[in-house]
Amino acid sequence: MAGFEEILKAAGEFGRFQKCLVLLLCIPSFLISIHTFSQVFMGIPVPHHCNTSWIWKIGANLTKEQQLNLTLPRNRHGSYEECSMYTPVDWDIESIEKYGLNATEKCQDGWVYDTSEQKSTLITEFDLVCDKKEQEAISQSIFMLGLLIGALIFGPLGDRIGRRPIILLSLLLQLVFGVGAAFAPHFYVYVALRCVVGIGISGIMINNLVLVTEWVGVAQRAHATIISHIFFAIGLMVLAGLAYAIRSWRLLQLVGSLPVALVFFYIWIIPESARWLLTQGKNEKAKKLLQKAALINKQTIPEEMLQQLKEEKKIASGNILDLFRSQSLRKITLISSYLWFVNSLVYYGLSLNVGNFGLDIYLTQLVFGAVEILARAGAILILAKFGRKKCQAACLFLGGTACLVITMIPKDLPVLITVLAVIGKFSIASSFSISYVYAAELFPTVVRQNGVGLSSVSARLGGIIAPLIGLLGSYHYAIPMAIFGSTPVIAAALCFLLPETHNRELQDCTEEAAVIQRSNETVNGYFKKENTKQSEGDLAALQTKSTRL
Repeated sequence: MAGFEEILKAAGEFGRFQKCLVLLLCIPSFLISIHTFSQVFMGIPVPHHCNTSWIWKIGANLTKEQQLNLTLPRNRHGSYEECSMYTPVDWDIESIEKYGLNATEKCQDGWVYDTSEQKSTLITEFDLVCDKKEQEAISQSIFMLGLLIGALIFGPLGDRIGRRPIILLSLLLQLVFGVGAAFAPHFYVYVALRCVVGIGISGIMINNLVLVTEWVGVAQRAHATIISHIFFAIGLMVLAGLAYAIRSWRLLQLVGSLPVALVFFYIWIIPESARWLLTQGKNEKAKKLLQKAALINKQTIPEEMLQQLKEEKKIASGNILDLFRSQSLRKITLISSYLWFVNSLVYYGLSLNVGNFGLDIYLTQLVFGAVEILARAGAILILAKFGRKKCQAACLFLGGTACLVITMIPKDLPVLITVLAVIGKFSIASSFSISYVYAAELFPTVVRQNGVGLSSVSARLGGIIAPLIGLLGSYHYAIPMAIFGSTPVIAAALCFLLPETHNRELQDCTEEAAVIQRSNETVNGYFKKENTKQSEGDLAALQTKSTRL
């Protein structure tokens, strides 16, 4: 909206008010990471075999080893089969020892688990093994489905009723259903509760991003957004320590959920977006918030500047269809959606498979978290120097290349595979942070929530698919990494079709988006001249106009 950036500069673009806001919104980001990836540890595979205690009825003095040797077949590696057993017989123990058993069948009386390291997991409590082993991965996809539903609901709803109420509602969902999941009596109940937690997480992620973007000035916008991502990465490192210390999945779920209750004082201190209030015609509320921000920042907004707010016309909120009405916005929407899809697909694909790279899962998780902190912080530095478009493309290309190289590495080289996975995680984490900044700047205010929400929907689709792609490894171990590697390379090429938004003011109306798009295309040489060449003076005037908007 014309004049808002000038008023925000007068109030302080990144003063004490904005810094406190960013810090407050970083706390939910920290907690979100624990919720998102805790199931990686709650569902750790545990060594198991069929329960064959039937033989003790006829051979009470058998040792454990003798029992297993007589009742369980061995696989081609020489270890006991996990999902089959010899069919029980009515012979005496001497006959069994002399002739042996040959007929096999699936486990009939449940399984016996090695709980020496993991006290209780989803696997051991709900028997998610053998014919049900895919259910753990599918449950991760259902959690990601919750993120998708949250994006569909809370993206448009945030544009209609505001950013603040959605954040508070999402925190409530995360607390109530997260704690409830810790007491789930059945696996399907646990999955349903986790799905609702995912809905709440999505609401927080989208509205945190938009609220910060709309309160912070142009120069500090990327910093403010990525700082919350750094807290997300810190949460990943903390999760590694919590999971190492807490080997009961119910207690880990409870410990990850209860701290959300500590942030419910937000109901009194989290402000609404002044920019959003202006677009809704609520000028007096916006004025009070801007004056409050200026007071906290020890700044003064000239009275004549505030008076200009009364002359602003109400801008109707856009909808999803507005993203496709103009050619420029349509292209931005489609490419942004694909970028988010790829980032999510690869990010969750690597993160959820942290235990499949051959090294200790807790150590690998700790390294992944530390590397992600560096990736997020590094994104701040490269964005300031090279802009959004080049950085997004470079990170996607590097991450995809690392995953493609993994497909050519033998499985008996776990250290090398882990190093390449860390490089891939570093690049994609950085790319993900950049995409948050980039998307929030590409879409105008009246459809920003819808644009970011639709992009988030695409990301959630990637998150849903990622665990399922991991299951393709049962056919060939290289298939998942081939997919995780090829899709980012394609996305990197598409980045060059987007406009650059570095150091540009936020757009408020969809018409402005078309002007800025045309300006960028002209600057980058994509604009086709029809009859005459545009003079350098006309080009400069066009750039000045788009910057002012």
